Amino acid sequence: MKNADITTLLHPAGRPFVAIAAVLALLFIWLFGTAGFFVGLILVSWVVYFFRDPPRTTPVRAGLVIAPADGRVIMIKQVKPEADLGLGEEELTRISIFLNVFDVHVNRVPVDGTITHVRYRAGKFFNASLDKASEDNERNAVAMTMEGEHPYTGQTIGVVQIAGLIARRILCAVQPGHKLLAGERFGLIRFGSRTDVYLPRGMTPLVCVGQRTIGGETVLADAQASEAPRKGEVR
Repeated sequence: MKNADITTLLHPAGRPFVAIAAVLALLFIWLFGTAGFFVGLILVSWVVYFFRDPPRTTPVRAGLVIAPADGRVIMIKQVKPEADLGLGEEELTRISIFLNVFDVHVNRVPVDGTITHVRYRAGKFFNASLDKASEDNERNAVAMTMEGEHPYTGQTIGVVQIAGLIARRILCAVQPGHKLLAGERFGLIRFGSRTDVYLPRGMTPLVCVGQRTIGGETVLADAQASEAPRKGEVR
């Protein structure tokens, strides 16, 4: 599952939607002429834009935790980890990234490692920016064992794909046993969503609430860092 094998301008999951949008565009043209053409063009363009899958340049130093999604950091807090991850009851740092309908919705793994656990759970569709979305919404939990030469080798990091108010489908292309490099694609959430990252115990986040992340590029944490949690200001 190397990046070079699947890098395209359009995620494969979007192709059926582009085809549907194209058919609707033709229908609009037939029914409404020039006005229908512009409506159809906007519709097809938006669908292509939503399912875009741009290549990303991922920092590769051992121990870096990379953002799994584009979006805005809406919460950083100590919480009991998502039960489906199997990480126990002790509180961990959770970084929550909210994706709006204009963000790239392809998800990427945050670290070099091996998938140890994948569990999908059906649920509700509250606004993904709400705290209760992490407990009640439809989600898919993925746990990975970190690899590489750094202090957290062998520890587990968790990523949870959470459906949002509009999202109705979570796609996950990995299974236990898959070895992946940080930044490689592992799934997608359709139409507005959230991605939570649970850091191993003792690891400090290097992002702050309100910050924008780029999936596959932004560094969320560093297993080799010793600095204090960062603060941010709107300027």
